Amino acid sequence: MTDKMPEIFTYFDYHKFLADYYEAKKKENFHFSFRFIAQHIGIDPGYLVKVFQGHKNLSSQSLPAIASLLKLNKKETEYFELLVLFGKARAPNEIKHYFEKLLAYADLDSRKIEADKYEFYQKWYYTPIRELIRFYPFTGDFKALARMVLPAIRPTEAQKAVELLQRLGLIKKGQNGVYQLTSRFITTGDEWNSIAVRTFQKATIELAESALDRIPKEERDISTVTVSVSREGMAKLKEKLAKVRREILEIAHQEKAATRTYHVNLALFPITRDFDDSENKS
Repeated sequence: MTDKMPEIFTYFDYHKFLADYYEAKKKENFHFSFRFIAQHIGIDPGYLVKVFQGHKNLSSQSLPAIASLLKLNKKETEYFELLVLFGKARAPNEIKHYFEKLLAYADLDSRKIEADKYEFYQKWYYTPIRELIRFYPFTGDFKALARMVLPAIRPTEAQKAVELLQRLGLIKKGQNGVYQLTSRFITTGDEWNSIAVRTFQKATIELAESALDRIPKEERDISTVTVSVSREGMAKLKEKLAKVRREILEIAHQEKAATRTYHVNLALFPITRDFDDSENKS
């Protein structure tokens, strides 16, 4: 008995689709290998491995050959080509353009849900408004709600945010007319989120930068530490940051009398190139 081949229309990451297809096909036919694929589509095997691992991208010229090898029909091939373009997109407008095209291949219900979830990460103020509703007695005054956000947004933007949060089932209107959360936190799990969340993270980084001028020093805590560590040290730092994030969420979860919403940005990134002097060691 062989594993069922992956359904391409359930993917938003073509690298993941290729990797899953390879695993399923390998179990079906042990002769199926990266070298076999490379010979049929004219790509270096080493480069092909990096494509399947998500480290490199396919060229437009190689798409017809790989679609033929995977025995994709016309509609599947169109979707696969869009997946590749979506995976290469970097500008927010490009990402949105190709994502919306991909949604056209899904059924209507799934398309609407995914579009709403994608939209959630496109505006930085959706998450603050969601958290505001946890403690702010919002009953429908969008002008007042908009003023509660820093920096302030337009009432129409506040209304759009509330409507989206309702469609996603993240908030609801109580019997007393006051809106409330249906779930304290939201998690990401869909394959496209790694790309979509980038827009949100960029916006929060820009907010942190502007907070240096907008927010009084006693109401914020922004600091920078520069350190030099090995790859093992880097792994430990990432583990420590993950622990800190969990602790922050736990503190927020235990709050019973919140009065304000905060963004907490934890950034760890290299500011020099990697230096490995192992070649100089005898």
